[in-house]
Order: sequence, then C-alpha cells, then structure tokens
Amino acid sequence: MAKTLVEIKQGLDGQIGKRLKLKANGGRRKTVERYGTLAETYPSVFIVELDQQENAFERVSYSYADILTETVELNFVEDMNAVVLGEQ
Repeated sequence: MAKTLVEIKQGLDGQIGKRLKLKANGGRRKTVERYGTLAETYPSVFIVELDQQENAFERVSYSYADILTETVELNFVEDMNAVVLGEQ
C-alpha cells in the first residue's frame, strides 16, 4: 500500500485512461462497486468516468486520502487480470 498522498497521485498519473473497478464505502455497511475509466488527476482529487449502461451518472470524484484510508479501492483491469493499486 502506498504510504503518502504524493505516492498515490504519482501512481494514478501513470494509469490515466485505463479501465478499473472501483469499490467504495457507501455508508451504513454498504459497499458500492462500479466500473469505469480513470479520466483525470488533479492536485487533491481524481475523476473516474463510469460506464453509462450500469450507472445513472457519468462521473465520480474521490480524494487521494480516500485511497489512503481504504475508503476507496481501485483495481485496474487488464485482460481479465486485476492489478490492485499499491500492491507490488
């Protein structure tokens, strides 16, 4: 797991445009899973464009702190093989 917000951002900068599975805490013991593409990274947030056939809205944004605190988990998908960000 990445140790700092800067390391998390740098890791995501190299993954822009790639497909991913997003698992986020939905509150009240609910977990939300969505599929999409990492669209953009900014100094404190990143944007994921969601698959339109599965979701009612187009984009979601999360902060790098959400990954650090494990509120959000990103799994980049390449040819049916999932690679978890931060594990090496």
